[in-house]
Amino acid sequence: MFAAQNNGGSRSEARLLSAILVVAICLTLAPVLRLFVEGVTYQGNPSLTLMRDVLAQPSTLSALKHSLITAGFGTLVSLVLGSAFAFLVALTDLRAKAALVFCLMIPMMIPPQITALSWVQITGPSSALLKTLGIAPPLGAPQPLYSPEGIIFLLGIQHMSIIFLTLRAGLRSVPQDVVEAARISGAKGLRVWWQVVLPLTLPSLGAGTAITFVTALGNFGIPAMLGIPAGYATLPTLVYQKLAGMGTTVLAEVSVLAMMIGAVAVAGILLQRLFQTRQKLHLVGSTSRPLVLPLGKARLPVEILLWAVVSAILVLPMFGLLATSLIPAYGVPLRLDTVSLASWQEVLFRQPSTSRAFTNSFGLAMGASLVLVVLCLPLAWLMERRKTRLARLFDSLLDLPYALPGVVLSIAMILLLIKLPFTDATLYGTIWIIFLAYIARFFAVMFRSVQASLKQFDPAMDEAAQSVGASLYRRLRDVIFPLSAPAAAAGAILVFLTAFNELTVSALLWSSGTETLGVVIFNLDDSGETGMASALAMTIVLVVIVLMALIQLLSRRFPKGVVPWQT
Repeated sequence: MFAAQNNGGSRSEARLLSAILVVAICLTLAPVLRLFVEGVTYQGNPSLTLMRDVLAQPSTLSALKHSLITAGFGTLVSLVLGSAFAFLVALTDLRAKAALVFCLMIPMMIPPQITALSWVQITGPSSALLKTLGIAPPLGAPQPLYSPEGIIFLLGIQHMSIIFLTLRAGLRSVPQDVVEAARISGAKGLRVWWQVVLPLTLPSLGAGTAITFVTALGNFGIPAMLGIPAGYATLPTLVYQKLAGMGTTVLAEVSVLAMMIGAVAVAGILLQRLFQTRQKLHLVGSTSRPLVLPLGKARLPVEILLWAVVSAILVLPMFGLLATSLIPAYGVPLRLDTVSLASWQEVLFRQPSTSRAFTNSFGLAMGASLVLVVLCLPLAWLMERRKTRLARLFDSLLDLPYALPGVVLSIAMILLLIKLPFTDATLYGTIWIIFLAYIARFFAVMFRSVQASLKQFDPAMDEAAQSVGASLYRRLRDVIFPLSAPAAAAGAILVFLTAFNELTVSALLWSSGTETLGVVIFNLDDSGETGMASALAMTIVLVVIVLMALIQLLSRRFPKGVVPWQT
C-alpha cells in the first residue's frame, strides 16, 4: 500500500512540477528568447544586416564607450569603498557593527534616480543647502555632477553595497586558525593580510566586482538624471531615447542595443560564477572561530572615519533633498522665512499622478510579491525533490532576467507582449506588462531565498507525512509551507522593497495612467519641478528605511542568511 501511495505521490509531484515549470519559463525566459529572435531577424527573415548597421552607427559606438567607462570606473569606486568597509567590519573589533551594516545597505535600497537627485541638490549653484551655508558657487557655474565623473562617482556609491556584501561573506569564512598559524610562522601586520587573508578572499572579491560591473552597466536612473542634461549617452539611455523617438524599425534597433548590453552582462555573470566556483575550493575550516583582529588605540579614529564616510554618502545628500523640498522655488536659500511645505502639499495631495503612482507601485509590488510566493514555494520544494533535466536547466538560467539590465528586460517584454499570440490584443501600454515584467525581474530574488531555506530542512518530515497517507497538497499546506514561510516572507518583503520604487524596468513600459513612483520622480525633475521631485523622493526614502527597519526587527524569526545585512 505504501508503495502505491508513493508512486501516486511521485506522479502528482511530477505533474505539478511540470505545470509550474512551464509557467515559470514563460514568465522569465520566454522574453529573453523573444529578444534574441528579434535581434537576428530582419523583416521576418533571419538576417544580421540590421544588427551590423546598428552596431556601426556612431551613436552606438559612443554609447558603448561611455557605458564601459562609467561602469568600469564606477566599479573601481565601489571596489575601493566596499572592500575597505568589508575588511574593517568583518575582520576587526569595531563597535556597533549591526548599525553600520544597516546603514551601508540603505544606498543599495534607495532608487538610483533618488540618489542622483539628492546629490544634485548638494552641489551646483542652485543648491539650497549650499546657499543656506553661504558657500554656493556663483550663478551660471556648471553643475559638476552633469559629467562622466559625476556618473562614475554616484555609480560607485550606489553599488558599493554589492562589493561589501560579497566580500564580507568571504571574509567571515576565513578561520582564525589559519591566521594564527601564519603568525606563529613569523608573519606580522600587513604581511598577514597580503599573504593570507587577501588570497583566501579573492574569489569573493572577484565575484562581487563582476556583478557590480554588470549592475552599473545596466543602471538607468543615474546616467539618465546626470548624463542626458550633459549630452552624455550610455547604452541604457540611448535605448530610452530611441524608443521615445519611435520609428518604423525602432523596436528592432533597440533589440540589437539590448542584446549588446545583455551580452556584456552575461559575460559578467559567467565571470561571477567562475569566481564563485573557485571560492568553494578555498573555504576550508570555515566552521572554526571567525577571525577578529583587534584595532587597539586605532579603533576610535577608525570608527569616527567610517561613520563620517557613511554620513557623507547617506545623511548629507538626504539633508540636501530635504532642504530643496522645503523652499518655495529652486535656488532660494533655506531660512526660517522661506520654509514652505507647498511642494509636499502639491505633490502628495493635489497631483493626481502621485496618487496614481502610489496606488500603482503599491499594487504592483504587493501583487508581484504574492504571486512569487505562490509560485516559488512549491517550485523550489519540487525542484529540490525531483532534480529533472528541465529543472536543472531552469535553475541555471533563472538568474538571467534579474542580472540583465532592466532596459533589456523591458525591451524583451515589449517584443513578447506587444501582440499576444493568436489575437490582435496587446498588453503594451497597460499595467499588466509592468506587472509581468516585475515577476520576471524579481523571480530569482524570491526563489533563491526559499531555495536556500528548503536546503536546510530534513526531508524525513515530508516522508513521514507521506507514509501516513498525506496527499501532495496536504504536505505542501501542513509541512512545507509552514517551514519555509519565514524565508518566503523575507523574500516577499525584499521584492516589495525593490519593486515599490523601481524605475529601470518601468521607464520604458509606462503610459498615461500606469505611472510608478520612480517614473513620476524622473518626470518631475525632467520638467523642472525639482521641489516636488525632492518631496516625493524624501517620502520614498522614509518608506524604504521604515521597511528595512521592519525587516531588521523581524530578523530573529528568519532563517540564517535570509536577511542580507545580518551576520
